Amino acid sequence: MALNDSFHPVAWLAWLAAAALPALSTRNPLYLSLVLLAAGVVYLALERCSRGTQPAGRSWGAFVRFGALLWLLTIPFTALTAHHGTLVLLRLPAAWPVVGGPITGEALLYGLTGGLALIGLLLVFATFNVAVDQARLLRMTPGFIYQVGVVASIAVAFVPQMVGAWQTIREVQQVRGHRVRGLRDLLPLIIPLLVTALERAVQLAESMEARGFGCQAEATPRRRTIQQLAVLAGLAAIAAGVAAAGFWRDRPWPAGVFLACGAGALLGSFWDQGRHVRRSRYRRWQWGRADRAVAVVSLLAGLAWAIAWLARPGWLSYYPYPPSSPWPTFQPGLGMAIAALALPGLLLQPAHKTSNE
Repeated sequence: MALNDSFHPVAWLAWLAAAALPALSTRNPLYLSLVLLAAGVVYLALERCSRGTQPAGRSWGAFVRFGALLWLLTIPFTALTAHHGTLVLLRLPAAWPVVGGPITGEALLYGLTGGLALIGLLLVFATFNVAVDQARLLRMTPGFIYQVGVVASIAVAFVPQMVGAWQTIREVQQVRGHRVRGLRDLLPLIIPLLVTALERAVQLAESMEARGFGCQAEATPRRRTIQQLAVLAGLAAIAAGVAAAGFWRDRPWPAGVFLACGAGALLGSFWDQGRHVRRSRYRRWQWGRADRAVAVVSLLAGLAWAIAWLARPGWLSYYPYPPSSPWPTFQPGLGMAIAALALPGLLLQPAHKTSNE
């Protein structure tokens, strides 16, 4: 099975949005643990299907381990710098700058939950990056921002490619008998890494030039002026709508009119700019039962979390310091919605072959 043929890219986008929303909106360790569990199941399933041949999976695995190391560092840092709480574990001399004072259990919990959110977000994006390559992300980019999409896809691929190249160079140097014992021993690793990065950049520039990147049907000066004026008018209308919403809270209709007009002007200008971009599509993406199942489950999970976030924010909040309770609350419905995000990992099978391209 080709790893990038696992599910439809739009289904993966829905999964990414639904999985990243809890990691961005709560510090509740129970919900964050479920996000880690669901993303971990999907990530391990993707690794099993690729059988370790996917370079993005290996590089993002190292990146996730680095995030876990940062998480372990945030716990003592928070405990040593935040001296609030009633559960005092020990006391450092008050004369010590910054770290002097009581070390509380609430500070440890706060550092733990902050690190959980960080590692959960990293694992979610690592899973998405392994499942969907940059070519598919670029294909989904709207035509009017295709240049920004190319730059963003290159930037997203930079860290995994750099980590993968570092691992390859280190393995080759270890086979040759090289051992890192000090800073001087890093030179045989850094120089090949820089050379590899420069060669990759030159190859990318040559391939983009050979494919005619940046060449498109130029609009007439009049049409270009109209597009620019529409963008400026749309931004001005949106700014006026935000201002109206702040000054006239009892009358929401002026803000709604300004925001709607601004959004319409921007969308119209963007649509007209996208008409001048020609894109060749050789194969169409097809939806299957598994694609629909992943998309529907992800949308329902994200919708449930968004409704709880807007209507019942107390269900998601967690603050271990007094007067709040250090024990997190848990809603079974929200927990089931997050756990359902492990569905792609359960549907992925090494012997299962799909053709979504």
